[in-house]
Amino acid sequence: MSFELDIQRALDQKTKPPGSLGRLEALAADLARIQRTLTPTVSRPHVVLFAADHGISSKNVSAYPREVTAQMVANFARGGAAICVLARAAGAGLEVIDVGVDADTSTLPGVVQDKLRQGSGDLSDCAALSTVELEHALKAGERAYQRARAIGCDLLALGEMGIGNTTVAAALLSALLHEPALKTTGAGSGVAGRALRHKREIISGALKRTATANHTPKELLGELGGSEIAALVGLILAAREGAIPLLVDGFIVTVAALCACRIDPAARRTLIFAHRSHERGHKLALQALAAEPLLDWQMRLGEASGAALAIPLCRAAACVLSEMATFASAAVSDRHA
Repeated sequence: MSFELDIQRALDQKTKPPGSLGRLEALAADLARIQRTLTPTVSRPHVVLFAADHGISSKNVSAYPREVTAQMVANFARGGAAICVLARAAGAGLEVIDVGVDADTSTLPGVVQDKLRQGSGDLSDCAALSTVELEHALKAGERAYQRARAIGCDLLALGEMGIGNTTVAAALLSALLHEPALKTTGAGSGVAGRALRHKREIISGALKRTATANHTPKELLGELGGSEIAALVGLILAAREGAIPLLVDGFIVTVAALCACRIDPAARRTLIFAHRSHERGHKLALQALAAEPLLDWQMRLGEASGAALAIPLCRAAACVLSEMATFASAAVSDRHA
């Protein structure tokens, strides 16, 4: 608590009326608290993006075919995807990690290989990940976090790619919150009408299957999650005692964050929520985490695109504490006591 007071005093001593920078001050305080310093920095931001395929994609739950996952990983490697452009604009590095793509991506430049299998099981009739596969994916997330630490990353934005993964995330969110598919399932990549009803029916069936046992959050992750979501959970858990703020992207990463926090509530301390996705279930996930995102631009792409947009905001907030003059240093009169 004393350090929280130190942060507030430091903000109040800057040459401005107290609280006049609004949420920028709250963001600066979050960065200082997580980095454990009154002079936070965002000089080496980094984006980590996990990619994987899903067995449930065979049930036509997405507007796009399964092979798009591998095609998009190739697009990431070429630097042509939205996250590549936005990361460059934000001055952030980008690491793409194949944790379960249903293709050989080993020849793509810069794509890290860390998978046991190509794709996951069909969650509608079996566990998506075996115990061994789940543990591997969790460790893949931990390994990604350690690589980010090793390069001196001071802000880490989290993203994902995988055709069918809004279905996976909605199913996991429903199970974690005991909510029906109707409340958690949205358009994803653009399904509507009969296709959206079909997607919800698939999720409802998976929920009936898993409701037969009293699963822990980690077990639900294995039953319903995909390898990229499990890797995100592993990274968030690995970062829970560290000093690197994690920028949570949209719906899918937020569901991973919720799962991580249900496994260990201490994981919440490093999380900053970048944006409010236009995906239907995101509001519920944010409410469950008591999270107020920085942006609301009706995005629903994934890829860490919303998180990348929030990096300059974080950099500006850090500079408020680290570079802005105080009343004393600037010889400016403070307000009357």
